[in-house]
Amino acid sequence: MNRIRCVTPAFCDTRTDSAPDGRSGWCCSCQGSAPPRVSCDEFQDVNVMVVLGFGFLCTFLVRHGFSSSGFNLFVATIATQWALILMGIESWYDKRRILVDLRSILVAEMSAASALISLGAVLGKVNPVQLILLALLEVPAFILNEWVLLSLLKVRPQNNIMLLHIFGAFFGLTLTWILHRKGSQQGFEKEKFDKKSGLFSMLGSLFLWMFWPTFNSVLVDDRFPERKLEAVCSTYLALAVSAVTAASVSVLSSARGKLNLIQMQSCILAGGVAVGASMTAVHQPWEAMAIGFTAAVLSTTGFKYLKSHMLLAFDCHDTAATLSTHGLPGLLGWFAHLILEIKNCDDHTVAIRFAVFHICTLLVTITISLTTGALTGFLLSLNFWRPPQNRKCFDDQAFWEFPHLAVRK
Repeated sequence: MNRIRCVTPAFCDTRTDSAPDGRSGWCCSCQGSAPPRVSCDEFQDVNVMVVLGFGFLCTFLVRHGFSSSGFNLFVATIATQWALILMGIESWYDKRRILVDLRSILVAEMSAASALISLGAVLGKVNPVQLILLALLEVPAFILNEWVLLSLLKVRPQNNIMLLHIFGAFFGLTLTWILHRKGSQQGFEKEKFDKKSGLFSMLGSLFLWMFWPTFNSVLVDDRFPERKLEAVCSTYLALAVSAVTAASVSVLSSARGKLNLIQMQSCILAGGVAVGASMTAVHQPWEAMAIGFTAAVLSTTGFKYLKSHMLLAFDCHDTAATLSTHGLPGLLGWFAHLILEIKNCDDHTVAIRFAVFHICTLLVTITISLTTGALTGFLLSLNFWRPPQNRKCFDDQAFWEFPHLAVRK
C-alpha cells in the first residue's frame, strides 16, 4: 500500500485550468456543468461518521477495543485511496490524469463505508492482512456495481451510492459464512461486552445518529436547496422515530422489561439506513416516520433473534449483527422506495417499467455482492494468510503491544 500511495500522486491532478503553475491548489467542482459542490462542513460530517462513528460502534467487545477502532481507520483510509484511483480510471483514459476534489474524496469515502459494514460481520476473526485484502477486493466490486447500475439501468447516483448498506451487509455475510470454522461456537469465549465497552460503543452510535442526516443529503444537488432540506428533515424524523421505537421494542422483548444497550446502539440507526435507501421517493414527514418505525421494529427483532439462529442454522457468525443493522433496513428502504414511487405515478406503464428496473437493481446488487463476497471469502480462507486461531479471536493482544502486561525478565 505504501507503493500505491507513492505512485498515486503521479497520476492525480488536483490543479485547475486557471492555475497552470499549480499554486492555487485543489480543483473546483462548481464550474460549468460539473457536479454540485460539497462543503467542507458536509465532508467533515461524513468523515466523523466513517472514522469515529463506525470506529467506536464496534468497540463493544471487551478485549477488542484497540482492534475495532484502529482497524476501522486502517480499512477506511486504504479503501478510500483505492476508491479514488478506481473512480479516476475513466478520467485517466480521457485526460491522462485523475482529477481529485472534495466531492470525489467524499464519494470515495462513502464507497469505503461498504467495506466497513462488511468488516462488522468478520470483526475479531481476521488479521490485518486479511482486512487489507477485504478492502482491496470489496471496493472494486462496489464500484463495479455502481457502474452497472448507472450505465445499464440508469439509476440515479444518489440512489446508487445508498445501496452500500445492502451491498456491504450481504458481502460481509457471505464472507463470514465461508470463513466460519466448525466448532467455533464454543471457541469464541472472548466475545463479550461490559459496561465500559458498551459505553464507548454507544458513543460511536451517537456520532452516527447525529451526522446521518448529512450522510443522506450530501449528494443531493445543492442547486435545489429545498430537496436537500427535505432529505435532512426526513432523515432526522426517521432517526427520531426509530430511536423511540427501538427502545420500546427492546423493553417489550425483555423478560425483565429492561433496555438492552447492544440492541439500542445499533437499532436506533435503522431509520437512517432505511430512509437513505428511499430518499428520492420520500416527500412527506409521515412517510419518513413510518419508514423509521418499521425499520426499528425489523432491526430490533432481527437483532434479538436472527444472530443466534443464523449461527445454528447456517453456520454464519455475524459479529456486529450487520444483517439487522444494515441489511434488513436497507431492504426495507428499497421496498419503501418501490411502493412510494408506484403510488405517486399516474401512468401504469411507467409504474410497471420502474418496478421492473427497481427489482433488477436489487437483484444485480445482491448478485454482485454475493459473488464477489464468496470469491473474497475463498481467498481469505487460505491458511497462507495465517488467520487467528479460535482462542486468539476477539483479543487485542494478538496484534497490539501491551507494555503494562509485559513479563519482566
